Amino acid sequence: MKKFLRTPTFCLPYALVTFALVAIAFLPACQSNESTAEETPVPQPQENPYEQQFILALKDTLQHLIDSSGVPGVGIAVVKDSTPILVKGYGLRSIQEEDSVDEHTVFRLASVSKGFASGLAATLVRDSLLAWNDPVIDYLPSFALISPEQTREVTVKHVLSHTTGLPYHAYTNLVEAGQLRDDMIALLAGVDLIGKVGQWYSYQNVAYGIIEPVVEAAAIESYQRLIQKRILEPLHMSDASIWYQDMMETTNKASPHSPTERGWRAVPISENYYNVPSAGGINASSHDMAQWLMALLGNRPDIFPTEALDSIFAPQVKTPIKNRYFRRWNQLEAAYYGLGWRIVHQAYDTVAYHGGYANGYRTAIALDRNKRIGICIMANGPSSLVSRVVPLFLDLYRQYETDILAWEEQTNETTTN
Repeated sequence: MKKFLRTPTFCLPYALVTFALVAIAFLPACQSNESTAEETPVPQPQENPYEQQFILALKDTLQHLIDSSGVPGVGIAVVKDSTPILVKGYGLRSIQEEDSVDEHTVFRLASVSKGFASGLAATLVRDSLLAWNDPVIDYLPSFALISPEQTREVTVKHVLSHTTGLPYHAYTNLVEAGQLRDDMIALLAGVDLIGKVGQWYSYQNVAYGIIEPVVEAAAIESYQRLIQKRILEPLHMSDASIWYQDMMETTNKASPHSPTERGWRAVPISENYYNVPSAGGINASSHDMAQWLMALLGNRPDIFPTEALDSIFAPQVKTPIKNRYFRRWNQLEAAYYGLGWRIVHQAYDTVAYHGGYANGYRTAIALDRNKRIGICIMANGPSSLVSRVVPLFLDLYRQYETDILAWEEQTNETTTN
């Protein structure tokens, strides 16, 4: 007869009771921890009330200026520190349609494109593929000015600062006539010079285009592809492009306009300046320009290290201040040209600035590296609006700056303590 081992009948109930007592003993502690976690709110960053007042005042000012200008459509990007604080579209993409401008509506940047050329060159300098003081003929042996000696002296820096010694706007008329880039550059060999290399500021479009074959030789890629790969893509400028065809195929784009006695008239998008894209061929939206401004303010050191930005914004040559660009600027002391940027010294700070006009589009961009603010405005019709907005923006921020900084300092001290 088989004998079976039997578990004592008291063991199972005893185990259950023991487990229950242990669980009850730990239950209050568990409940207390959960309750504490639920009742302790996660600290949220406080908004600077004075910065909010500035933004509201800026919006009111912009709305008033845009309404009074009558310009069909406008795109705005404003950045503070590493944050876009206003990215917005106003008005219509075309007076012939009902579609409104939004933050992804694309405009032509015209000469604001010149900053992208120097920015691209800076990425090659960063990667040791190029140096600012490299002679142009090292990369473009066919380059020639009327003086062989001066030809040998022209460097990358001279091209980007308009100090080659060529006369003002040499052959810009051929840019607007649609001539090929390399053919126009070749014609510079017959132009009489106005001064020595590096000594005279004289604004260029054709000569500025010399940077294109230079960077193409340095990086062994096309200028358009280099802009796309080294700037537009890594900065997530998803609406931006550098091709005429891309602009034409973009659905959400602002049409150019010209003023008439009866009001605005929509005009066709021209291929002009796409033949020298470094001088004026970039297309971009407000969203894109917010990304561009943040990078230029030092928030993308992987693209633009501090030394690269310092080089771009370093004054290279003095420029006149009594011209149409600066007649609305307050306490202007001096103006220079850097590398693709105008450098404006006011009594209280220094601003990097550039304006642009082409094919009915008017644009301007400005940034203050010390105050870490920047603005870009784009309009699809020529108007004084664009030239008025930048100095007004700078003056308006100055009114709020002391309170903004004081609040930030007080908040930082409270957080630290």
